[in-house]
Amino acid sequence: MARSVIVLMGGWSGEREVSLVSGRNVAAALGEAGYEVRSLDVGRDLAGLAAALDPRPDVVFNALHGRFGEDGRMQGILDLLEIPYTHSGVLASALAMDKPMAKRLFRCAGIRCAEHVVVSRSVAVGGDVLPRPYVVKPLREGSSLGVVIVLDGSDVQVAEERWPSDETVMVERYVPGREITVAVMGGRALGVTEIRPVDGFYDYRAKYTDGASVHLVPAPLPPDAYDAAMQFSVDAHEALGCRGVTRADLRYDDRVGGADGVHLLEVNTQPGMTPMSLVPELAAHAGIDFVSLVSWMVEHAACDP
Repeated sequence: MARSVIVLMGGWSGEREVSLVSGRNVAAALGEAGYEVRSLDVGRDLAGLAAALDPRPDVVFNALHGRFGEDGRMQGILDLLEIPYTHSGVLASALAMDKPMAKRLFRCAGIRCAEHVVVSRSVAVGGDVLPRPYVVKPLREGSSLGVVIVLDGSDVQVAEERWPSDETVMVERYVPGREITVAVMGGRALGVTEIRPVDGFYDYRAKYTDGASVHLVPAPLPPDAYDAAMQFSVDAHEALGCRGVTRADLRYDDRVGGADGVHLLEVNTQPGMTPMSLVPELAAHAGIDFVSLVSWMVEHAACDP
């Protein structure tokens, strides 16, 4: 059993504030479970990071979200230091963070995804790249940062300033219907949640503002659609080579109905651990409290050989 844990949190991505909340929640729960816990707000100083990881912990709990912390780069550093860490390894983390590359693997695994194209920012803002409705997304971001939905008759402005660090973006067919998500823990789906934003779509504000969305657990889906969402999520977890806990985001087109209405959007390899986060909620639905959830993640930490 691991005894000492360092929780990495913060960082400098657009999801910094969410990561700080996740990290504090995790540190408190691990302390309650009896681990020796230190928290570390990660900066850009790699020498300082290496020094802060001394004395070396038994495990690093990686509560970073977004670029650098979630995309394989932090995982590579921890591999070099030979410190076991939670969540997926370098390759799975990098693949999941790259939305178009991940979708190639999903399709090879027989998982239904929405059609998409990758174009330059200037092309995306110059006119409709796909027939409306469609969604414009940065290639490598989380928490719906930079997502623009262009509907029929919409006057939404698609501006290059939404993606300051990206030369290219993904334009994806919009799947109408319901927003659903699945938590996968150790290769097993824990259940399906339906998310109903109070206003608009499930954007950053709806995800992290109390009362801005309603979570229905278990999701009120037809049984074959529910089962398909669970199976797609496990298949995606395995196709990317993930380990530990992941969360799959999907859409259910209830005009089509049944399993044929389920479409996978993406996989989050380091899902949030905030009071409003979806994975802890689904774990609780499966009978796993938060302390047990994060303790399991620590005890199943690893590093790539």
